[in-house]
Amino acid sequence: MAQSDSPSLHLILGGARSGKSRLAEKLAAQTGLAVCYVATATAGDAEMAARIAKHQNDRPNDWQLIEAPLDLADVIATWSHPDRVLLIDCLTLWLSNALHQGCWPSERENFLAALDHAKGPVLMVSNEVGQGIVPLGELTRQFVDEAGWLHQAIAEKATEVSFVIAGLAQKLKG
Repeated sequence: MAQSDSPSLHLILGGARSGKSRLAEKLAAQTGLAVCYVATATAGDAEMAARIAKHQNDRPNDWQLIEAPLDLADVIATWSHPDRVLLIDCLTLWLSNALHQGCWPSERENFLAALDHAKGPVLMVSNEVGQGIVPLGELTRQFVDEAGWLHQAIAEKATEVSFVIAGLAQKLKG
């Protein structure tokens, strides 16, 4: 992670099972800082519960866990610190949660504003979903559009942006 006067913001994009979470976890560990893992997933079914359990088992025991399906702005305001790295996984799950709760515009605005005031490094993991065909349904089109716009807004603020495919990270910015 880049060192500067302001905290580093690193957006890590990739497709499903691309290795993006593994990269974020590796980068978090390499900082030498305390790690606060911010999980946005909710276990709506048995398969998702198994995914969450696997992620939990793969992480070091000394990492603090915050489950935050919504209100990432509050998490950043409360938990960011120069001696702690926040690892947020995953922004597209958070987006989906906010769309379903009908609070997306305010969640997005508050999150982007909170990034400007982060006191420590923030690693953000998100699925790149805009490289396929245009979805048929209105909600899925909105999801893809909003994810793309969110990624653009974060990438503009970020000190680093990486794209992961087949476990290989490509540096896009920083």
